[in-house]
Amino acid sequence: MSHRVIASLRAVAVVVAVVSLGAIPAVAQTEAPRTAWGQPDLQGVWDFRTITPMQRPERLADQEFLTEEEAANLDQAAVDRNSRLYNQDAERTEAGDNVDSRGRGQAPGSYNQFWIDSGTRTIGTRRTSLIIDPLNGRMPSSTPAGRERAQARREYAREHVSETWVDFSAGVRCILGFNAGPPFTPSAYNNNMQLFQTPDHVVLMTEMVNTARVVPIDGGPHLPEDVRQWSGDSRGHWEGDTLVIETRNFDVKRRWRGTTESMRLVERLTRVDAETLLYEFTVTDPETWTSPWTASVPLRLNPEPMFEYACHEGNYAMPIMLAGARMDEAAAGQP
Repeated sequence: MSHRVIASLRAVAVVVAVVSLGAIPAVAQTEAPRTAWGQPDLQGVWDFRTITPMQRPERLADQEFLTEEEAANLDQAAVDRNSRLYNQDAERTEAGDNVDSRGRGQAPGSYNQFWIDSGTRTIGTRRTSLIIDPLNGRMPSSTPAGRERAQARREYAREHVSETWVDFSAGVRCILGFNAGPPFTPSAYNNNMQLFQTPDHVVLMTEMVNTARVVPIDGGPHLPEDVRQWSGDSRGHWEGDTLVIETRNFDVKRRWRGTTESMRLVERLTRVDAETLLYEFTVTDPETWTSPWTASVPLRLNPEPMFEYACHEGNYAMPIMLAGARMDEAAAGQP
């Protein structure tokens, strides 16, 4: 993450300058490139950072789009916040502080703003949410079974904080990145995806945990229903200039948004121009939500390479986390 700090600081300066100078003239879009074998060329490192929320804030009700002024104000507020946190005095943590992002200012014990790279602007569409269906910009209602599972998970977590490594999420265990999905969704840092392409395969590799998903586009069948994978089983095909990827056979242990093995994912990638890749995905899980939902994220071409994301390499942190839980149990007099 630190490799991009200088670039991020420069980006902040550029955004400040653009916002302060006002709108700049539109530049003519260049035609989307194609491969030597005639398919739309989707290759490159693609940046999906944005401050646009996944769900529309309830206060915006039916407002689908921001005005230009509202979008500019939000972008400037993000720049101002980052600048303030970059220059904030260091805070020392103390034993027992909560290691998350909810502490005073910099969240003592957690990452400070030096490490966060979640973007400083809304996406170009000025949408008030990444979710475009349902039209209210919010996820559908949970099914009764979905609510029961969520409640059971909360109750279990209260009683089993870290008894064993399986109590930790796939992200904490460095099996999957917390923004890698699939589908990949903007989050705190490492919001990059690199796409490789041949006539009969594409590979989507997320920077977070460097997860590579190999997708055949040769018309072959999906894996048998009982073969489950962390990132599911993906098969792709072209619909005009749009690559459509259908994924099923997800392993429920990944625990993505409480979904089940019934989850189906359809991703659509369209090269809009030389600098933009439109990424849309539709999630269907009738055991979790009352209807499917769709999100849209325009990705920007990133001139920088992807970096290794070592996470806690070799899972060295896992024994430490589990040892801390054993100490808490001993202090409470538990066997």
